[in-house]
This record gives sequence, C-alpha cells and structure tokens, in this order.
Amino acid sequence: MMYCRVMAICALYACFFLNNCFGQPTTTSQVWGNWTKWGDQGNGTYRNPVLPGDYSDVDCIRVGTEYYAVSSTFQYSPGFVILNSKDLVNWKILGHAVNDIASISPAMTCEQMDRYGKGIWAGAIRYHNNRFWVYFGDPDEGYFMTSAEKAEGPWAPLTRVLAEKGWDDCCPFWDEDGQAYLIGTHFADGYKIQLFKMSADGKSLIKGSDKVIYQSDGSEANKLYKIKGYYYHLFSEVRNNVRVLMMERAKNIWGPYEGPRQLSEGQPQYNEPNQGGLVETRSGHWYFLTHHGSGDWSGRILSLLPVTWLDGWPVIGQPNQAAIGEMVWEAKKPVAGQPRVTPQSSDEFAGASIKPQWEWNYQPKQDKWSLTERKGWLRLHAFTPLKDDLLYAGNTLTQRTYRTTSNEVTVKIDISGMADGQKAGLSHFGAPYYSTLGVICTGTEKKLTFSTKDKTTEGPVINGEYLLLRSVWGLDGLSTYSYSTDGKDFKTFGESYQLRWASYRGDRLAIYCYNTKADGGYIDVDFFHYKYTN
Repeated sequence: MMYCRVMAICALYACFFLNNCFGQPTTTSQVWGNWTKWGDQGNGTYRNPVLPGDYSDVDCIRVGTEYYAVSSTFQYSPGFVILNSKDLVNWKILGHAVNDIASISPAMTCEQMDRYGKGIWAGAIRYHNNRFWVYFGDPDEGYFMTSAEKAEGPWAPLTRVLAEKGWDDCCPFWDEDGQAYLIGTHFADGYKIQLFKMSADGKSLIKGSDKVIYQSDGSEANKLYKIKGYYYHLFSEVRNNVRVLMMERAKNIWGPYEGPRQLSEGQPQYNEPNQGGLVETRSGHWYFLTHHGSGDWSGRILSLLPVTWLDGWPVIGQPNQAAIGEMVWEAKKPVAGQPRVTPQSSDEFAGASIKPQWEWNYQPKQDKWSLTERKGWLRLHAFTPLKDDLLYAGNTLTQRTYRTTSNEVTVKIDISGMADGQKAGLSHFGAPYYSTLGVICTGTEKKLTFSTKDKTTEGPVINGEYLLLRSVWGLDGLSTYSYSTDGKDFKTFGESYQLRWASYRGDRLAIYCYNTKADGGYIDVDFFHYKYTN
C-alpha cells in the first residue's frame, strides 16, 4: 500500500509538473554537445544548457528579484566569478569576489605560476545581515571567505578561515538565532563531511565544534539549507561509478539526519549534472542551477533543472517512477518577460578598467598593461616568462569559449612596438594543451607563426603595422585559424586544432604577449570581437 501511495503521488506531481513547467515534455534523448538551441528561446521557454560555457562548481541564491551565481576559477584572476540574472536563464557577468588571488598563495603570481588544476575551487554565496558572503576552498591552502554590501563589490580582502590542506566544497549557513556554521568535505581524510560552528563575524571556525555528519565515496558539493523547520544537507557522491545528487535532513543541525535520499539519476550520457544550488523563486517554485561534470573541451556547462517537492524532499529534474529526477532539456522560464541576455564577450577596450568577462592567467603584473597609454587600445608590455612556454608567460588575458553552432573570434593588434624576442597573438588556451596564431619578432623581422605546445610552423613575414587574427569553430570544437593585414582578405594558416579539456578547465580564448630574451616591446590591441550563435 505504501509503495502504491508513493507511486500515485509521484505520478500526480509529475503530471502537474510537466503540464505547468514545460513548454512541452522532452521525451527524446539529447545528443551531448549538440547545442543547436540553448538558453532563452524567445517564446517563454528555455533550452538547456542555459550557458554552453565553462561555469564550474556553481552555486546560486535569490535576493529580492535578483539571482546571483558564483563559479570556481582556479588560477585565473580576478577569481570566483559572479553572475547576475533576473530569471535564472539569462545571465551576465557581474564581477569577481577575489581581486588579489596572490593573497591565497604566492604560487598564484606570475613569479611562480604553480597552481594549474588548483587555486579557487568550489564554494558558495549567501546573503545574510544585508551583506553578500562568499566562501571557497583551495585544496592546498584551506578555506577562505570575503563579504560585500553589493554583489558587484567592492569585496573585502580575503580571510583564511581554515589553514589546512585537503579540504574542498564548503558552504556557510546562518541559523535563525544568528549562529554561523560552515560545512565542508575533508577529501584527504576519506571524504568526511564536517560541520563547524563559526564566530559571529564568519571569519573563524570555533575550535572543537566540528562533527562528521556524513561520509561516502567522493561525498562533496555541500550545501546547507533550512526549509520549513528542516535542515537539509545537499551533496553529491559516487554511486555505480557515476556522480548523483543526494540529500539528508534533520530537525537539529547536528543530527541525527534522516536519509540520505538520492535526488537525481547520474545519467553519464549527460555528463552527470550534479553540483549546484537550490533556489526558490518569488512565486514559490524551486529550481536547481547546476554544472555538468564534463571532461570535454567546452568545460562544465550550466543547466537549470526544475525541482518538484515530494513528501518533503526535492526531486531535481523530471521525476521518474522511482521518484528520482532525470535530465530536463526544455521548460518554461521561471520568470516571464525578461529579455535575452548573454555574458559579455566582445571588447573595444574603450573603458578605464578591464571588463568582467576577462580573467588573467594568474595574478598579472599591474605595471605591464594599460588602457590609458593609448586611449581605446589595450597595451600589453612584454616581459620574460619563467620558461619559453605560453603556460609560464605572465599577463595572458583570457575569457571563456562557448560551444555553439557557429563561433568566430577576431582580434586586431598593432605590432609596430614589438621588440627582438617578443611573441604575441591569439590563443586557444589551456594547461597543458594550447594553440596559438601570432607573431614572433627576431631582430626587426616579424614573422607569422602557428604553434601548439609541441610544434611551431612559421609563416610569411608581416611588414605592416596592423594584423588581424581569427579563429572559427563549431559544435565539434575544431578550430581553424586565419589572418589578415587589411581586415578584408583572411588567409587560413596552420593546422586545424581540436579544442581540449585539461586541469579541470575547458578551452579558453586568450591574448598573449611575452619576450623570451628580455623585458621589452609591446603590442596594442584595438578590439576583440567574439560572435557566436544564440
């Protein structure tokens, strides 16, 4: 009888859910990566992914009518990107919570560059006492926090909450009495999930207050909520060799916890949508903003899954007969009437500061770049790298690559200021894999070059002052480079390059400039134009 009652409830809720949340139910399988449609469809519905780019380890909250999300950034600077939306579907880049990532470790600077695959890992954003609070972990340095009155900042300097190696995926929580807590995974000790009390200012853990509240294979991606009198601990773990979303709940924050319950199917064909944040709309509907645990060149893309509450537990995605959620590809927008917005990408370099779509590879040398030395241009001064390798060259400026049906990036640079030994150009960037199309200056001669990590192909001598470099690719991530000296006639050069995933990151677009012989020379960047299919 109990089984029949549960199945009846599931069927009832699923029917209501499908009729009210979906434009129409999606019954056919989606081929992974074939994002011919994504995001806002302009008809009151959206298609997943909502962002076909690398926004890993996402968390999300609502403050009033605004939604805010954060995403891990590893060694890129500024760090811990903040997104803003009015409907959970259309997102813009608001800024970053960590301006000085060197405060995490000297290894995050251009002088060391020793944090590929590390740096700023997963964390969480919360709103408490009229402030935004961000917590995250570095696997070697521990947990850090910062706060701000406004999500766009300015954010306070980082405070280290826990100075210990081997922790990840933390989340703060303030109870109704004002007591602060922090939950996180000690992955170096068998993935034990521990709960700590924190000081009132949220800047330190109370010694001896911690308790292990869960442990399993790979248990991490922690979030803590209080909903209708229950403390809900959301996390992911590995079951049957795939990651799934799990939850336990209790009337007391220290337990005993009921469950855990599995909230979603692993669905490896959809790259295990798992880590993310639960958020309630003003109308009382629930959603889960999540990344996909992808290992492909586009990185960990962002999807939005409707949530159905069954018997006091959230089912993430479309409930199946076992009351476990499955991937949803199309649904009604949570908030109607909002215009289509996509993250910033193109740049004319006309402002007084670097726009928020850009992140340097490691903490940049501030005196080696300028937006004021030549108005309307970005000047990059060349200095010597740690090695003759793009991965160890400072002040490489990057932004995310998107996976859409058609992508074209064009950058225009003035190469007249280049010096002997200097290299500069456009890159599809990652560690350890990358490709470049640019110029190498030998003496006074400037020659076009195509390079990958292991191979360089030389091209013609470039005699003019200006050079335009271009890359085009599609859903397959196969890039073709070309160049032009007049902005009209583009000639293909170099081999096709398959964009890559590595060091927990998808492919990035980058502008680079360094000198293997001595500090000296510069390039001026007039514009960076990125056109992709909406």
